[in-house]
Amino acid sequence: MVIDLNADLGEGFGIWHLGDDLALLDIVTSANVACGFHAGDPVTIRRTCAAAVDRGVAIGAQVSYRDLAHFGRREMEMEPEELCAEVLYQLAAVDGIARAMGGRVSYVKPHGALYNRIVRDEVQAAAVIDAVADYDPALPVLTLPGSAVHAAAAAEGIPTVNEAFADRAYTPAGTLVPRREVGAVIHDAEAVAARAVRMAVSGTVTAQDGTQVPVSARSICVHGDTPDAVRLAQAVRDRLLEAGVVLQAFA
Repeated sequence: MVIDLNADLGEGFGIWHLGDDLALLDIVTSANVACGFHAGDPVTIRRTCAAAVDRGVAIGAQVSYRDLAHFGRREMEMEPEELCAEVLYQLAAVDGIARAMGGRVSYVKPHGALYNRIVRDEVQAAAVIDAVADYDPALPVLTLPGSAVHAAAAAEGIPTVNEAFADRAYTPAGTLVPRREVGAVIHDAEAVAARAVRMAVSGTVTAQDGTQVPVSARSICVHGDTPDAVRLAQAVRDRLLEAGVVLQAFA
């Protein structure tokens, strides 16, 4: 069993700091680096990429809607060409900084509302995939199993990687419970770690209504902006290793 452990990093902005990026980079195997549209600024991106390179952690571009005020968690209606261009802009910027630090962007992961929107929206999914194809069609895209992204990516020859979320509640349909609902984010370290092991070993998760949902995934996410994120991520890492899971980046 081989699993990638990823977290959202570089989500500070200017004088505002969010999460302990350096501590998380000692735990995870892949870092989803904010590209400046939902969070992150040039200095933060540079520091995060440099620290990831120093630790041998894979760097992903976490592209988003242009929504600093709401942390990229509001859905937006956008023309496909505009969305494609904005994703391309973010991807190119972070990859440029990563390369200057001695690394490179090796995958793409949409953030927040954009991530959830393109699970079901074929038009926006195609726009995001078009941006990846324009930049580097070898870059894999992280997404949920069953996402509309898979079909759009297959049409362009873009690889996709299935992802699961240890610290998020699931609906019976296999999608994430909206953050506005009570219980959408799970904060108990033992519960999060146990879910991660079950995802890795059995490929299932218990949905909010108690049903078992298949979540076959190569990568498991623990969010870096939640309280006690480092403790949660460390618990997940420890439990996965105890279960005999090999932790290794997919890209």
